[in-house]
Amino acid sequence: MTTRAPFLRQAYGAYQHRDIPEEDADLAHVGPGTPLGEYLRRFWQPVALSSELKDVPVKTRIMGEDLVVFRDKSNRVGLMELHCCHRGTSLEFGLVSEKGIRCCYHGWLFDVDGTILETPGEPADSTLKDRLFHGAYPAREHKGLVFAYMGPPDKLPPMPKYDTLTVDGEPGYRKWDVEGGKFLLPCNWLQVKENSMDPIHTAFLHTIISGAQFTKQFGVLPELDYMETPTGMVYMATRRIGNYVWVRMKDFILPSLHQVAPDTEDASRAHEFARPWLTQWGVPLDDHNTMNYRLRHYTDEEWERGEKRPPVQTFGQACDRPYDERQRVPGDYDAQMSIHWGMSRHGLEHLAETDRGVITFRRLIRDGIAAVQRGEDPPGLVRDPDKIIRTYANNTVREVPPAATEEEDRELLRRIAREVAEGYVSEPPPL
Repeated sequence: MTTRAPFLRQAYGAYQHRDIPEEDADLAHVGPGTPLGEYLRRFWQPVALSSELKDVPVKTRIMGEDLVVFRDKSNRVGLMELHCCHRGTSLEFGLVSEKGIRCCYHGWLFDVDGTILETPGEPADSTLKDRLFHGAYPAREHKGLVFAYMGPPDKLPPMPKYDTLTVDGEPGYRKWDVEGGKFLLPCNWLQVKENSMDPIHTAFLHTIISGAQFTKQFGVLPELDYMETPTGMVYMATRRIGNYVWVRMKDFILPSLHQVAPDTEDASRAHEFARPWLTQWGVPLDDHNTMNYRLRHYTDEEWERGEKRPPVQTFGQACDRPYDERQRVPGDYDAQMSIHWGMSRHGLEHLAETDRGVITFRRLIRDGIAAVQRGEDPPGLVRDPDKIIRTYANNTVREVPPAATEEEDRELLRRIAREVAEGYVSEPPPL
């Protein structure tokens, strides 16, 4: 656990803050054998875009491990240790074969599961290939992404079936598997994912501070509430817009997925559950870099009109603007990447009421780590291969006149938000 910096009680007190606390290793370090790393490895995680796998292997780094991902000529995907188990040559220079990948140095051929198929040059009666495997991880493709399971082989779960990724063809709703849908944040995984349960920043960073990056209604300070769900947790950010009450719910789905309700909402008409426009995973490459993988969802009307958002760099999500412009109009990239030198030091924080979502998020991750350490499946892991996992991110707008006083109206907003959230969790909208 971290140590705390002094609570400053005087002006010009920076002298007391020269000793910087260490990061919370249990929640920040993702390498093999670390508490967080072993927890994250119990789940399927995206590791590449399907479109990246062409005629050559792709070198990558996932949770501190150097790996190579490829598609063989039989259209199977493989994810394996980067360095050949023979003499250590990098398989990024391997030759993609009809079945597996062949090391360029001495021609050893590895199947996608690590089976050694050929050891050319060795004696004909050699049994080495029958006794040895190259390190490999299970990999599957879904919705234009390559997913991998990097945990204990005997704990392999089925690929999860999230409702938002299984409704292709539903009237009024379809998905576009985003070409190029990934972007890098040069900071620790934790501060990237905590952002998903920090609804107050949408009013400040995305509206009041930097101008309306979504709709101007986001600048109305919301009433905040949070609730745990069967998949993780949601926040409810509820705003009064004239005679309408807008409840915005966002999912955090254990361990690394969140979903975002449409950011075009202006609360100008009443409607119920408006499905999310974005599904996004945050996958740690190592302790200091995080790759976001995203799928963009479209209604039939958006799709037919060709309203396709930029696949990766929506405003403020990447280091794609001049530095002085980012200082004047900062975005998510700047806020998250700059937290405590790219590695959050919790001992320097002073959490407040609006940080309840972040506090709950951290507790859920700690609970999952503890479950793994006890030898149990972590919360959120689904063993039933046929179970559709329900999710809850949405915009709901109801026409409800204001209460008599400001305080009574705030209480009314909180009550409506809780009713909306509990109703959707207990009886999710039909697929």
